[in-house]
Amino acid sequence: MTFAAPPCTPGTRRHPGVTRQAGPLTLLLALLLAAPAAASCPDPSSTDLAAIKGIGERTALPADREVIVDGVVTGEFLGRERLNGFYLQQATEHGPVGLFVYMPGATPSDGALIAPGTHLQLHARTGEYRGQIQLQRVERIETCARDQLPEPLAVDWPLSEEQLSRKEGLLLTFPQALTVTGNDELARYGSLWLAANRLFRPTNTPGETQQRDTLALDDGSYRAFASPIPYLDANGTRRVGSTVEGLTGILTHAFDAYRLHPTLEPRFEDANPRPGPLPAPGARLRVATFNVENYFISLGQRGAANATELERQRAKLAAAVEGLQADILALVEVENDPRALADLVEQLGERTGIRYRAVDGNADRGSDAIKLALLYRPDRVEAMSELYADNDPAHHRPPLAAFFRSLAGGPAFGVVTAHFKSKTGCPPSGDIDRGQGCWNQRRVEQSEAMSAFLARLAEAEGHERLLLTGDLNAYGAEDPVRTLVHAGLVDLIARELPPERRYSYVFRGESGYLDHALASPELAAAVAEVRPWPINADEPAFLGYDGPDNAAPHFRPDSFRSSDHDPIAVDLEWR
Repeated sequence: MTFAAPPCTPGTRRHPGVTRQAGPLTLLLALLLAAPAAASCPDPSSTDLAAIKGIGERTALPADREVIVDGVVTGEFLGRERLNGFYLQQATEHGPVGLFVYMPGATPSDGALIAPGTHLQLHARTGEYRGQIQLQRVERIETCARDQLPEPLAVDWPLSEEQLSRKEGLLLTFPQALTVTGNDELARYGSLWLAANRLFRPTNTPGETQQRDTLALDDGSYRAFASPIPYLDANGTRRVGSTVEGLTGILTHAFDAYRLHPTLEPRFEDANPRPGPLPAPGARLRVATFNVENYFISLGQRGAANATELERQRAKLAAAVEGLQADILALVEVENDPRALADLVEQLGERTGIRYRAVDGNADRGSDAIKLALLYRPDRVEAMSELYADNDPAHHRPPLAAFFRSLAGGPAFGVVTAHFKSKTGCPPSGDIDRGQGCWNQRRVEQSEAMSAFLARLAEAEGHERLLLTGDLNAYGAEDPVRTLVHAGLVDLIARELPPERRYSYVFRGESGYLDHALASPELAAAVAEVRPWPINADEPAFLGYDGPDNAAPHFRPDSFRSSDHDPIAVDLEWR
């Protein structure tokens, strides 16, 4: 493997004591003591990149030290819209060393010299920015040679902290396929989170362990809300689960993360393509839960900020419901105003042709800003009861229940929907995050109350055919779900799906299922299929109804990113 051309003082014994002194005398002594410059560079170099960074036994040179140094340009990111500089790399007695050169005042003639593979000599000063050593205040640039680009150093992810630290500033390549595990910063900062495999929440599946190191694929810029948004495919998205192989660029550390600024266009593989609509349930009966991400007709509150966003939200939700083809819909995060639910039912009917009906009743919906709802298709399902509500004080959003029967025959069964306390908004003490998010004890109490509610429903209706579905804000191996399972419910997602498919939500690069389908043993025997429909969680957030301005060209009135949660469909078949 070849690296950058050596500094212009090959074979010369270094004099670190000289280069660490301040003032003009330092530079004069360095010039006198250094060996004659290589024929390609006009002046002797006073130091090398290893000495500037303090690699080896030496400490880093102090800031604002005048230096003459050379190296090969490995990455050019000039201009305010990019990094305002470039990277140099040099072969030293300590191995290859790379360093960023901050040059906001680069002229077009400077830019013509600063090209990858060009061996340059710089007259500049040492500096530091956000803890990173760099060169700055460049006074002079000289060309020593061209076509000297070193071969990128091939490495496998993950790397240890020590390995990463030593490779900062170097041109690297990752031959292996890396997986996009997070895309939440794509529109704002132009970055993706990569890992060896898709990362799951540690509490999602019992006993599952993963190597959790992540690498940020940046875009050669620290500007916000770039246009165009980088790394999108032909559909204008970049889904979690996509892979990239042969990634090549400069490794750096910024904003508390190791980042790679690519020097070659990344080659993505759509390893997790967008799904099509779900097949029609046919003779089966389909129950689905869907968190609709704050459907509010009161504008400027938790949902749409204005009429344009509301129209976008309606279009996307209608497309999702049409593709879901559910007979019974358990909705989460509808504005707690009767007009909002009526509007949603009307909009779905007008836009999809599917005529849903909300289960009526005088059940207490609570005083929270959002509520739950149960919809059904009267052309396929008969509602056998009005709404039940559980007003146990553990719940701030009362769970709702109703009983149904297929018009094609079969026994009656109950559908219960719930939205447990969120993991956010942590208190200063008490029910704080101890590994399962804040308010975990509250969610356990809600699970205990739910178990009692289910027992009352079974007693009232004379059977135990019950399906609990909704957003429990707890992952599959967390205490609230375990409490329900220990009470006798069957976790259908855990029973029916392999660990890699157990997700409905992606948070900070970690996937998992907050949306659940748990059944009594009697109902579980009638479950024919469980289908998370991955139309939302894998998609970047900017595709939603409230995306930023730079995402406007990519908005489509389709089902993708109609919410931040994936719907979960459960097909029932009475045998």
